[in-house]
Amino acid sequence: MKVAPAVVAVIPAAGIGSRMQADIPKQYLTLHNKTILEHTVDHILAHPAIQHVILALNPDDDMFPTLALASNPNVTVVTGGNERADSVLNALREAHGFEWALVHDAARPCVQHQDITKLLSVIDNEKVSGGILATPVRDTMKRANPPSSINKVSTTSTVSHTESRENLWHALTPQLFPVKLLTEALERSLAEGVAITDEASAIEWAKGKVTLIDSDPINIKITHPADLPLAGFYLQQRNKASSCE
Repeated sequence: MKVAPAVVAVIPAAGIGSRMQADIPKQYLTLHNKTILEHTVDHILAHPAIQHVILALNPDDDMFPTLALASNPNVTVVTGGNERADSVLNALREAHGFEWALVHDAARPCVQHQDITKLLSVIDNEKVSGGILATPVRDTMKRANPPSSINKVSTTSTVSHTESRENLWHALTPQLFPVKLLTEALERSLAEGVAITDEASAIEWAKGKVTLIDSDPINIKITHPADLPLAGFYLQQRNKASSCE
């Protein structure tokens, strides 16, 4: 009988989320009497293939210790870095005994279990290095010229040209890669001063092959104030569906 590889979830949560215009980091804003971080971690741990989460937190974080998560034996906390890649790397260095890392945004509490399951199927595909959840670009994409001042009053951007959306995807999370491969790719790319915006970009830089797994579009990232009620609605609908099963 084939034994499933051990998978750990890594959640970088050291950022402050300045675009949310909130007094506290966005992962600690509440939806339905739970913080966004609690929704995300609890839902990830509820997936049968994930038994452990490593959180990378800001060293000055004084809110996490007040949550029930702080005493969860299935949650390990490490110190986050200045950038996302640093935080993920710190977490990976504590992923002892795990073969694969499922890296997920703290501010994406609405990811569907069926999408995680689809992503985990990548483990059996020896032709790729790993995979990410993503959605095809549906809107017309415009490349802008650099912003310029008009009448010394306001700053605006103008259209340079329209980009083809053929084969263009929005990269989401989770992103799934072997712990050893991702650790080495992050270490090497950061040492070279490469700008790493997500885990897949480090694997791409290392010449790895990343497969795209189509995600349910409700897997939104809470970034701006208007995202909060939308995420709350999606979570409410998910809870209703679960109660009917």
